[in-house]
Amino acid sequence: MTKARTNASASPAVGRNMVINGAMNVSQRATSVTGLGANADAYNTLDRFKLGVEGTTAGRLTMAQVADGPNGISANCLKLDCTTADTSIAATEFVGVSTYLEGQNVQRLGKGIAGAKQAAISFYVKASSSLTFAVELFDADNARHIVKLFTATTAWNRIEFYIPADEDDGSSALNDDNATSLVINFWVHGGTNFTSGTLATAWANKTNANRAAGIDSIFSNTANNFFLTGVQLEVGPVATEFEQEDIGTTLTKCQRYFHSTTFANGKAASAGGLVNSSTIGVISGMTHPVIMRAAPTAAINDVTHMGVRQRAAVTTCTNVTFGTSQRACTMELTVSSGLTVGDGCFARAINNSCTLSFDAEL
Repeated sequence: MTKARTNASASPAVGRNMVINGAMNVSQRATSVTGLGANADAYNTLDRFKLGVEGTTAGRLTMAQVADGPNGISANCLKLDCTTADTSIAATEFVGVSTYLEGQNVQRLGKGIAGAKQAAISFYVKASSSLTFAVELFDADNARHIVKLFTATTAWNRIEFYIPADEDDGSSALNDDNATSLVINFWVHGGTNFTSGTLATAWANKTNANRAAGIDSIFSNTANNFFLTGVQLEVGPVATEFEQEDIGTTLTKCQRYFHSTTFANGKAASAGGLVNSSTIGVISGMTHPVIMRAAPTAAINDVTHMGVRQRAAVTTCTNVTFGTSQRACTMELTVSSGLTVGDGCFARAINNSCTLSFDAEL
Protein backbone atom coordinates (compact mmCIF):
# COMPACT_ATOMS: atom_id res chain seq x y z
CA MET A 1 0.00 0.00 0.00
CA THR A 2 1.32 3.46 -0.96
CA LYS A 3 0.95 6.31 1.46
CA ALA A 4 -0.76 9.40 0.07
CA ARG A 5 1.60 12.31 -0.49
CA THR A 6 1.33 14.96 2.21
CA ASN A 7 4.03 17.39 1.02
CA ALA A 8 2.57 20.83 1.67
CA SER A 9 4.67 22.34 -1.13
CA ALA A 10 3.33 20.01 -3.79
CA SER A 11 1.40 21.63 -6.62
CA PRO A 12 -2.38 21.65 -6.06
CA ALA A 13 -4.66 19.74 -8.38
CA VAL A 14 -5.32 20.86 -11.93
CA GLY A 15 -8.49 22.94 -12.25
CA ARG A 16 -8.12 24.86 -9.01
CA ASN A 17 -8.49 28.24 -10.76
CA MET A 18 -12.17 29.17 -11.08
CA VAL A 19 -11.39 32.09 -13.43
CA ILE A 20 -11.63 31.37 -17.17
CA ASN A 21 -9.01 33.00 -19.43
CA GLY A 22 -7.11 34.49 -16.51
CA ALA A 23 -3.94 34.40 -18.63
CA MET A 24 -5.65 36.68 -21.19
CA ASN A 25 -4.82 34.30 -24.04
CA VAL A 26 -8.21 34.21 -25.82
CA SER A 27 -9.71 37.26 -27.49
CA GLN A 28 -12.30 36.05 -30.01
CA ARG A 29 -14.13 39.34 -30.61
CA ALA A 30 -11.21 41.71 -31.19
CA THR A 31 -7.70 42.40 -29.92
CA SER A 32 -8.23 46.15 -29.52
CA VAL A 33 -11.25 48.47 -29.27
CA THR A 34 -10.95 52.26 -28.99
CA GLY A 35 -13.23 54.99 -27.69
CA LEU A 36 -14.64 53.06 -24.74
CA GLY A 37 -16.06 54.72 -21.64
CA ALA A 38 -19.43 55.98 -22.85
CA ASN A 39 -21.05 52.63 -23.51
CA ALA A 40 -22.88 50.24 -21.23
CA ASP A 41 -21.32 47.00 -19.99
CA ALA A 42 -19.87 44.99 -22.87
CA TYR A 43 -17.41 42.24 -23.72
CA ASN A 44 -15.19 44.15 -26.11
CA THR A 45 -11.95 42.22 -26.44
CA LEU A 46 -10.69 39.52 -24.08
CA ASP A 47 -13.07 36.65 -23.48
CA ARG A 48 -14.76 36.48 -20.06
CA PHE A 49 -13.57 39.97 -19.09
CA LYS A 50 -16.25 42.65 -19.42
CA LEU A 51 -15.75 46.39 -19.30
CA GLY A 52 -18.35 47.86 -16.97
CA VAL A 53 -19.37 51.51 -17.39
CA GLU A 54 -22.00 53.52 -15.54
CA GLY A 55 -22.82 57.21 -15.65
CA THR A 56 -21.92 59.86 -18.20
CA THR A 57 -18.15 59.59 -18.12
CA ALA A 58 -16.22 62.08 -20.23
CA GLY A 59 -13.14 59.85 -20.18
CA ARG A 60 -12.31 57.44 -22.98
CA LEU A 61 -9.97 54.49 -23.16
CA THR A 62 -8.70 51.74 -25.41
CA MET A 63 -9.08 48.16 -24.20
CA ALA A 64 -6.69 45.67 -25.77
CA GLN A 65 -5.00 42.30 -25.59
CA VAL A 66 -1.26 42.96 -25.75
CA ALA A 67 1.80 40.71 -25.72
CA ASP A 68 3.38 42.26 -22.64
CA GLY A 69 2.72 39.76 -19.86
CA PRO A 70 5.13 38.86 -17.04
CA ASN A 71 7.71 36.28 -18.06
CA GLY A 72 6.79 32.75 -16.99
CA ILE A 73 3.16 33.62 -16.26
CA SER A 74 1.62 34.63 -19.58
CA ALA A 75 2.80 36.27 -22.76
CA ASN A 76 -0.48 38.20 -22.87
CA CYS A 77 -2.28 40.73 -20.73
CA LEU A 78 -5.27 43.06 -20.75
CA LYS A 79 -4.37 46.73 -21.25
CA LEU A 80 -6.48 49.81 -20.52
CA ASP A 81 -5.05 52.96 -22.10
CA CYS A 82 -6.58 56.35 -21.21
CA THR A 83 -7.05 58.41 -24.39
CA THR A 84 -9.32 61.16 -23.02
CA ALA A 85 -9.08 62.41 -19.44
CA ASP A 86 -12.02 63.02 -17.09
CA THR A 87 -11.07 65.20 -14.14
CA SER A 88 -14.65 66.25 -13.31
CA ILE A 89 -16.10 63.00 -12.01
CA ALA A 90 -19.86 62.80 -11.53
CA ALA A 91 -21.13 60.94 -8.47
CA THR A 92 -22.78 58.18 -10.51
CA GLU A 93 -19.76 57.27 -12.64
CA PHE A 94 -17.74 54.09 -12.51
CA VAL A 95 -15.53 52.09 -14.84
CA GLY A 96 -14.17 48.62 -14.11
CA VAL A 97 -13.18 45.28 -15.55
CA SER A 98 -15.14 42.25 -14.37
CA THR A 99 -15.22 38.50 -14.78
CA TYR A 100 -18.47 36.65 -14.00
CA LEU A 101 -18.62 33.10 -12.57
CA GLU A 102 -21.53 30.67 -12.80
CA GLY A 103 -23.00 29.41 -9.55
CA GLN A 104 -22.44 25.77 -10.45
CA ASN A 105 -18.71 26.46 -10.95
CA VAL A 106 -18.14 27.97 -7.48
CA GLN A 107 -19.98 25.51 -5.25
CA ARG A 108 -16.63 24.30 -3.92
CA LEU A 109 -16.52 27.47 -1.77
CA GLY A 110 -19.62 26.48 0.21
CA LYS A 111 -20.20 30.20 0.66
CA GLY A 112 -23.05 31.53 2.79
CA ILE A 113 -23.66 28.40 4.85
CA ALA A 114 -22.04 26.51 7.72
CA GLY A 115 -18.67 25.10 6.67
CA ALA A 116 -17.91 27.83 4.12
CA LYS A 117 -14.30 27.79 2.96
CA GLN A 118 -11.58 30.38 2.77
CA ALA A 119 -10.40 31.53 -0.65
CA ALA A 120 -7.70 33.60 -2.32
CA ILE A 121 -7.66 35.91 -5.32
CA SER A 122 -4.32 36.61 -7.01
CA PHE A 123 -3.31 38.51 -10.14
CA TYR A 124 -0.44 40.37 -11.80
CA VAL A 125 -0.64 44.13 -12.45
CA LYS A 126 1.43 47.05 -13.60
CA ALA A 127 0.71 50.62 -14.68
CA SER A 128 2.30 53.64 -16.32
CA SER A 129 2.89 55.14 -12.88
CA SER A 130 1.98 54.36 -9.29
CA LEU A 131 -1.83 54.09 -9.26
CA THR A 132 -4.15 52.66 -6.60
CA PHE A 133 -7.17 50.62 -7.65
CA ALA A 134 -9.48 48.09 -5.96
CA VAL A 135 -10.44 44.46 -6.45
CA GLU A 136 -13.84 43.33 -5.19
CA LEU A 137 -15.35 39.88 -4.82
CA PHE A 138 -19.10 40.36 -5.15
CA ASP A 139 -21.71 37.75 -4.22
CA ALA A 140 -24.46 38.46 -6.76
CA ASP A 141 -26.89 35.96 -5.22
CA ASN A 142 -26.88 37.57 -1.79
CA ALA A 143 -25.61 41.13 -2.49
CA ARG A 144 -22.50 40.81 -0.31
CA HIS A 145 -18.96 41.92 -1.01
CA ILE A 146 -15.39 42.21 0.19
CA VAL A 147 -12.81 44.63 -1.26
CA LYS A 148 -9.07 45.29 -1.20
CA LEU A 149 -7.02 48.23 -2.47
CA PHE A 150 -3.84 47.52 -4.42
CA THR A 151 -1.15 49.67 -5.98
CA ALA A 152 0.03 49.09 -9.53
CA THR A 153 3.57 50.31 -10.29
CA THR A 154 5.66 50.38 -13.45
CA ALA A 155 6.91 46.82 -12.77
CA TRP A 156 4.83 43.65 -12.78
CA ASN A 157 3.74 42.74 -9.26
CA ARG A 158 1.60 39.89 -7.99
CA ILE A 159 -1.27 40.94 -5.74
CA GLU A 160 -2.70 38.36 -3.33
CA PHE A 161 -6.07 38.88 -1.64
CA TYR A 162 -7.02 36.56 1.23
CA ILE A 163 -10.79 36.02 1.53
CA PRO A 164 -12.13 34.70 4.84
CA ALA A 165 -14.95 32.17 4.90
CA ASP A 166 -18.36 33.81 4.72
CA GLU A 167 -21.10 31.83 6.47
CA ASP A 168 -23.43 34.87 6.46
CA ASP A 169 -26.69 33.79 8.14
CA GLY A 170 -26.06 30.10 7.48
CA SER A 171 -28.68 29.84 4.75
CA SER A 172 -27.39 32.17 2.01
CA ALA A 173 -25.92 29.59 -0.34
CA LEU A 174 -24.72 30.42 -3.84
CA ASN A 175 -27.25 29.27 -6.40
CA ASP A 176 -26.28 26.01 -8.07
CA ASP A 177 -27.15 27.02 -11.63
CA ASN A 178 -25.75 28.53 -14.83
CA ALA A 179 -26.40 32.15 -13.82
CA THR A 180 -24.00 34.63 -12.22
CA SER A 181 -23.14 33.94 -8.57
CA LEU A 182 -19.73 35.56 -8.06
CA VAL A 183 -18.12 38.52 -9.80
CA ILE A 184 -14.52 39.71 -9.54
CA ASN A 185 -14.49 43.47 -10.15
CA PHE A 186 -11.39 45.57 -10.79
CA TRP A 187 -12.38 49.18 -10.05
CA VAL A 188 -10.34 51.77 -12.01
CA HIS A 189 -12.64 54.82 -11.87
CA GLY A 190 -15.49 55.86 -9.61
CA GLY A 191 -17.61 58.79 -8.48
CA THR A 192 -18.62 59.54 -4.91
CA ASN A 193 -21.55 57.11 -5.04
CA PHE A 194 -18.88 54.37 -4.95
CA THR A 195 -15.91 56.03 -3.22
CA SER A 196 -17.27 58.18 -0.37
CA GLY A 197 -17.64 55.46 2.25
CA THR A 198 -15.33 53.11 4.11
CA LEU A 199 -13.82 50.26 2.12
CA ALA A 200 -15.53 46.91 2.81
CA THR A 201 -12.40 44.99 3.81
CA ALA A 202 -14.47 42.25 5.49
CA TRP A 203 -17.55 40.46 4.16
CA ALA A 204 -20.58 42.74 4.41
CA ASN A 205 -23.90 43.41 2.78
CA LYS A 206 -23.26 45.54 -0.29
CA THR A 207 -23.04 49.28 0.25
CA ASN A 208 -22.17 51.13 -2.96
CA ALA A 209 -20.21 53.89 -1.19
CA ASN A 210 -17.89 51.24 0.29
CA ARG A 211 -17.03 49.49 -2.99
CA ALA A 212 -14.13 51.61 -4.25
CA ALA A 213 -13.18 54.07 -1.50
CA GLY A 214 -9.59 55.22 -1.91
CA ILE A 215 -9.01 54.45 -5.59
CA ASP A 216 -7.32 56.63 -8.20
CA SER A 217 -8.88 57.16 -11.63
CA ILE A 218 -7.62 55.68 -14.88
CA PHE A 219 -8.99 58.88 -16.45
CA SER A 220 -6.87 61.28 -14.37
CA ASN A 221 -4.27 61.61 -17.14
CA THR A 222 -3.99 60.53 -20.78
CA ALA A 223 -0.62 59.00 -19.90
CA ASN A 224 -2.33 56.40 -17.67
CA ASN A 225 -2.18 52.71 -18.58
CA PHE A 226 -3.29 49.67 -16.57
CA PHE A 227 -2.18 46.09 -17.29
CA LEU A 228 -3.71 42.88 -15.85
CA THR A 229 -3.08 39.14 -16.23
CA GLY A 230 -2.66 35.92 -14.24
CA VAL A 231 -6.06 36.28 -12.54
CA GLN A 232 -6.87 33.38 -10.21
CA LEU A 233 -9.57 32.52 -7.67
CA GLU A 234 -9.04 29.35 -5.66
CA VAL A 235 -10.14 27.61 -2.47
CA GLY A 236 -7.84 27.91 0.51
CA PRO A 237 -6.06 30.55 2.60
CA VAL A 238 -2.94 30.65 0.41
CA ALA A 239 -2.59 31.95 -3.15
CA THR A 240 -0.73 29.24 -5.02
CA GLU A 241 1.30 29.62 -8.20
CA PHE A 242 -0.77 30.72 -11.20
CA GLU A 243 -2.23 27.66 -12.89
CA GLN A 244 -1.00 27.27 -16.46
CA GLU A 245 -3.56 25.92 -18.92
CA ASP A 246 -3.15 24.90 -22.56
CA ILE A 247 -4.78 27.22 -25.08
CA GLY A 248 -7.13 24.52 -26.41
CA THR A 249 -8.68 24.01 -22.99
CA THR A 250 -9.07 27.75 -22.41
CA LEU A 251 -10.63 28.30 -25.84
CA THR A 252 -13.14 25.50 -25.26
CA LYS A 253 -14.17 27.03 -21.93
CA CYS A 254 -14.59 30.46 -23.56
CA GLN A 255 -16.69 29.05 -26.40
CA ARG A 256 -19.27 27.94 -23.85
CA TYR A 257 -20.10 31.66 -23.61
CA PHE A 258 -19.23 33.02 -27.05
CA HIS A 259 -17.96 31.88 -30.41
CA SER A 260 -17.92 33.28 -33.93
CA THR A 261 -17.36 31.87 -37.39
CA THR A 262 -16.10 33.86 -40.36
CA PHE A 263 -16.53 32.64 -43.92
CA ALA A 264 -14.27 34.18 -46.55
CA ASN A 265 -15.83 35.65 -49.66
CA GLY A 266 -16.90 32.81 -51.96
CA LYS A 267 -16.58 30.10 -49.31
CA ALA A 268 -19.44 27.82 -48.33
CA ALA A 269 -21.23 28.57 -45.05
CA SER A 270 -23.19 25.32 -45.09
CA ALA A 271 -22.80 21.82 -46.44
CA GLY A 272 -24.24 20.94 -49.83
CA GLY A 273 -27.43 18.96 -50.12
CA LEU A 274 -29.77 21.62 -48.79
CA VAL A 275 -33.14 21.78 -50.56
CA ASN A 276 -34.97 25.01 -51.28
CA SER A 277 -38.13 25.17 -49.17
CA SER A 278 -39.65 27.91 -51.34
CA THR A 279 -38.77 30.24 -54.19
CA ILE A 280 -37.35 32.72 -51.69
CA GLY A 281 -36.03 30.66 -48.79
CA VAL A 282 -33.83 27.83 -47.60
CA ILE A 283 -33.04 26.47 -44.15
CA SER A 284 -29.47 25.66 -43.18
CA GLY A 285 -27.86 24.81 -39.86
CA MET A 286 -24.70 24.23 -37.88
CA THR A 287 -23.60 22.83 -34.53
CA HIS A 288 -21.71 24.83 -31.93
CA PRO A 289 -18.12 23.75 -31.19
CA VAL A 290 -19.13 23.07 -27.57
CA ILE A 291 -22.40 22.90 -25.62
CA MET A 292 -23.05 26.54 -24.75
CA ARG A 293 -24.07 27.88 -21.34
CA ALA A 294 -27.57 28.67 -22.64
CA ALA A 295 -29.26 29.05 -25.99
CA PRO A 296 -27.20 31.90 -27.48
CA THR A 297 -28.20 35.09 -29.21
CA ALA A 298 -27.10 34.78 -32.84
CA ALA A 299 -26.05 37.65 -35.08
CA ILE A 300 -24.68 38.23 -38.57
CA ASN A 301 -22.36 41.14 -39.33
CA ASP A 302 -24.13 41.99 -42.62
CA VAL A 303 -27.02 40.09 -44.23
CA THR A 304 -25.85 41.11 -47.70
CA HIS A 305 -22.61 39.22 -47.09
CA MET A 306 -24.55 35.94 -47.19
CA GLY A 307 -26.07 34.38 -50.29
CA VAL A 308 -27.68 31.20 -51.57
CA ARG A 309 -26.02 29.37 -54.44
CA GLN A 310 -28.30 27.31 -56.66
CA ARG A 311 -26.68 25.68 -59.69
CA ALA A 312 -24.43 28.42 -61.12
CA ALA A 313 -26.32 31.38 -59.68
CA VAL A 314 -25.78 33.12 -56.35
CA THR A 315 -28.60 35.23 -54.88
CA THR A 316 -27.98 37.76 -52.12
CA CYS A 317 -29.89 37.27 -48.88
CA THR A 318 -32.38 39.90 -47.75
CA ASN A 319 -32.82 38.40 -44.31
CA VAL A 320 -31.33 35.69 -42.09
CA THR A 321 -33.33 34.34 -39.15
CA PHE A 322 -31.75 32.14 -36.49
CA GLY A 323 -33.13 29.45 -34.23
CA THR A 324 -30.71 28.50 -31.48
CA SER A 325 -30.21 25.94 -28.75
CA GLN A 326 -27.25 25.11 -26.53
CA ARG A 327 -26.03 22.56 -29.07
CA ALA A 328 -26.87 23.92 -32.52
CA CYS A 329 -28.59 26.59 -34.58
CA THR A 330 -30.68 26.82 -37.72
CA MET A 331 -30.47 29.61 -40.29
CA GLU A 332 -33.43 30.50 -42.44
CA LEU A 333 -32.03 32.41 -45.40
CA THR A 334 -34.42 34.59 -47.37
CA VAL A 335 -33.80 36.02 -50.85
CA SER A 336 -36.02 38.25 -52.98
CA SER A 337 -36.73 35.63 -55.68
CA GLY A 338 -35.22 33.13 -58.05
CA LEU A 339 -35.00 29.85 -56.14
CA THR A 340 -36.59 26.67 -57.43
CA VAL A 341 -38.45 24.58 -54.88
CA GLY A 342 -36.76 21.22 -54.44
CA ASP A 343 -33.43 22.20 -56.02
CA GLY A 344 -30.20 21.61 -54.16
CA CYS A 345 -28.24 24.61 -52.89
CA PHE A 346 -25.92 25.86 -50.19
CA ALA A 347 -25.27 29.07 -48.27
CA ARG A 348 -22.05 30.94 -49.01
CA ALA A 349 -20.33 34.22 -48.23
CA ILE A 350 -20.54 36.80 -51.01
CA ASN A 351 -19.37 40.37 -51.67
CA ASN A 352 -17.20 40.22 -48.55
CA SER A 353 -16.44 37.88 -45.69
CA CYS A 354 -19.39 36.96 -43.49
CA THR A 355 -19.23 36.55 -39.72
CA LEU A 356 -21.78 34.73 -37.57
CA SER A 357 -21.56 35.15 -33.79
CA PHE A 358 -23.24 33.30 -30.93
CA ASP A 359 -23.40 34.92 -27.50
CA ALA A 360 -24.45 33.19 -24.26
CA GLU A 361 -22.48 35.42 -21.89
CA LEU A 362 -23.39 36.10 -18.29
